[in-house]
Amino acid sequence: MNVILGTSASGGIGVGKAFILPETKERKIPKYKISADEAPIDWNRFESACKKTRETISKHLESVQKDSVQGVLLETYQLMLTDPVFMQELHQSFLEKLYNIEYTLNEKAEEYADKLRNSGNDYLAERAQDITDVFGNVLDTLLNYQPFDITEVPDGAVIVARAMKTSDTVILSKRKIAGLALTEGGISSHVAILAKSYGIPAVFALNNITSQVLNGETIVVDGTLGEIITQPDEATLKEANEKIAAEERYLATLKKFRDLPAKTQDGTLFKVYANIGTPEEAQLALEQGADGIGLFRTEFLFMNEIKQQNREVGSFSNSLSEEAQFEAYKQVLELMGDKPVTIRTLDAGGDKLIATNDMPSLTEKNPLMGLRAIRLSLFYPQMFRTQLRALYRASIYGNLKIMIPLITDVSQVETVLGIARGVQLTLKEDNIPFNPDVPIGIMVETAAAAICSDCLAPHSAFFSLGTNDLTQYTLGVDRENPNVAPLYNEYNLAVLRMIELTIQNAKKFNIPVSVCGEMAGTKKSAIILAGMGIRNLSMAPKQIPVIKETLSQFSIEELETLTKRSVF
Repeated sequence: MNVILGTSASGGIGVGKAFILPETKERKIPKYKISADEAPIDWNRFESACKKTRETISKHLESVQKDSVQGVLLETYQLMLTDPVFMQELHQSFLEKLYNIEYTLNEKAEEYADKLRNSGNDYLAERAQDITDVFGNVLDTLLNYQPFDITEVPDGAVIVARAMKTSDTVILSKRKIAGLALTEGGISSHVAILAKSYGIPAVFALNNITSQVLNGETIVVDGTLGEIITQPDEATLKEANEKIAAEERYLATLKKFRDLPAKTQDGTLFKVYANIGTPEEAQLALEQGADGIGLFRTEFLFMNEIKQQNREVGSFSNSLSEEAQFEAYKQVLELMGDKPVTIRTLDAGGDKLIATNDMPSLTEKNPLMGLRAIRLSLFYPQMFRTQLRALYRASIYGNLKIMIPLITDVSQVETVLGIARGVQLTLKEDNIPFNPDVPIGIMVETAAAAICSDCLAPHSAFFSLGTNDLTQYTLGVDRENPNVAPLYNEYNLAVLRMIELTIQNAKKFNIPVSVCGEMAGTKKSAIILAGMGIRNLSMAPKQIPVIKETLSQFSIEELETLTKRSVF
């Protein structure tokens, strides 16, 4: 038996026979001069290859839900293949240098990818793989190269490889894969995101893994511990299979909690909401027993809108349609009925890129500290007004709340409220019905907001603690950076004091306070937050039954005692 340590990319345990992916042969890109007369012929070959790649992606799109993670990713790939900025630069370089299109395309794609790799931002660096992936498919077509067909991987296998293409990972949604064991790949890569979405255990950063595993041997992938076990003995296999069976039994017992209220043994009620990113996920939230939507991230809508409207990439001020947003918000509000739906205004920038020509994060040295979230919205006020108009128009179809991200100062809230009043006036002038009493609250996700929460409370209808960014900014730790990730600790006393202070000030001014970060959806954190006085938790839909079951095991007094003993 041999234990190989790596990095956890997707939790869970899987047991299966290793299937080592054939090593992708390095493309031999020819380089030769062409004449000006030959250029149109070469460019037509390129356009035909792009068309074929788009058709392949479209076929994959037909087999996935449009607003799912994989659907959004595939549509992003479609956008990349029609990006006018990239195409214009490629065409100009092609005509100026007159090298064959394969060579020119490879150079331009690598140039773009290198910019992301050298951006100093781990998330952006991971996106470089997407560029080489999608345009690599175009190159394969141009070169008549036939890569390995991922559908040949048998069900129940553990995929072992140096790296995986994101586009190949998307196809795995319809397969029963036991696990992934890769040498390359980051925890914020699309391969990792998709593995989590599919529930596939995954371990990355396994040094030379393809040379440490025999093709066809049974291996154990422990995505929770971040390790794989080769040549496992009978006792290890038995233990792994027992853990898998226990997890399946546990998930079965959770089903009854979907339709039960969230409450402690002494009858104290909690509200357990869902975090969603697309309208489709609202249905999943209802199926899991959500009391409403505690966080509707609007970023995916903005990322998809250009594709949905068949427009070219433009600027923030003109590329995001009010109608598309209105329909999406209306859809969720109608589906949730009288349950509250908290929609966060655009939280773009930083590590969340929108397909526009003027995306600030592409050029900022420190994008997570730069023009993002409400700062970006106020920098592009017309875009912000458009979103608020769509929100107010949708407000008559349900129980809407509006939430503003990354607030650090009272003046920002006052500016937002002023813009909101202006939007209401224009709607009245246009005789468009809306609810003028939609609550507008803020996310508390910086030390500034937490420390001055007593100043912010009089101007806010509610607080929502975004513990992911609150932890990151309070500790000065980039949680996506593996070199400092161990320092990221939401149980750090400084973080917990920020949370406690915010709760106290919310109570002082009698406004609701909730938690919508990852802390809300884990058992240990939910216990601590409940013991600190939180009664509203918002999480990934699949965690709702888990947290309901957890809270049902304790009384409030026990939760408070556990919190005091373990934290303060």
